[in-house]
Amino acid sequence: MRAAAILGLGCSAKDLLPFQTDRTIDWRIGMPASSDDADVILLFGGDGTIHRHLGHLVRLGLPVLVVPAGSGNDFATSLGLKRDRNSLEAWKTFCADGKNVRSIDLGMIASGGNADESSAPHKYFCCVAGVGLDGEVARRANSLPRWLRGHGGYAVSMVPTIFTFEPFQMKLSTRESVSDSWSMRRDGPTMVAAFANTPLYGGGMKVAPQAKMDDGLLDVCVVKGVGPLKLFTVFPTVYAGRHLKIREVEYFKASAVRVETEQPFDVYADGEFVCRTPIEVSVQREALRVIAPSE
Repeated sequence: MRAAAILGLGCSAKDLLPFQTDRTIDWRIGMPASSDDADVILLFGGDGTIHRHLGHLVRLGLPVLVVPAGSGNDFATSLGLKRDRNSLEAWKTFCADGKNVRSIDLGMIASGGNADESSAPHKYFCCVAGVGLDGEVARRANSLPRWLRGHGGYAVSMVPTIFTFEPFQMKLSTRESVSDSWSMRRDGPTMVAAFANTPLYGGGMKVAPQAKMDDGLLDVCVVKGVGPLKLFTVFPTVYAGRHLKIREVEYFKASAVRVETEQPFDVYADGEFVCRTPIEVSVQREALRVIAPSE
């Protein structure tokens, strides 16, 4: 078997050593150019590292094992790979019988144009895309030292942002399939809109506690226009997924959404800047093959 290892920021070859006990495996460092160059990929890093490589990983179609080694590891955690030892156990199972591979969905963001067009540029995301307060928090968090980003950096950035961010006008339309027309879901003042493929983002926040990575749907969470004090009380409830009971929070599922704002707003996904509104967000089913813990 041929294996390729992608080492994200802060990782080195020594992190790979526990996975290299089988001397019959031919290893290489770096992204394979094609699926003929490897049989499996190990990716050491966090959500940002995964995000930057998603397009190429989808094109390769190879099984991917994520080893959580970043400042944010929500994707790995959502897969059940909370620690590197979980990834090591999943790797041993894969080497033994290869039966712990599953196909999961990925979110897709099309900027401005029509996401229906095959030629329309789009960007994949694995966890959550957000517009509004989320984008400003992510921007601030990304400017923090790496060690702080990995120890509550999102929460640290959230608190001051809550008291300075103003509600913005957002139109959100949904549809069930490409053959359906768009239907206006809401039009009004908004603090944040999150489009989730996984339950977690922002370092463990359960923004979409009902999200599944293989149902072909986005979980949409919208916080309507509220004052800073109300928003400050909502924020802690997200870590336990209790925010869905709050009147100012709207939560639903959709196969595709269109987001329009009066002024262009930054769009972040997996903690990384992607583009600015307007956007269309959709799902590509079974886009990525991942090695996961045994059932």
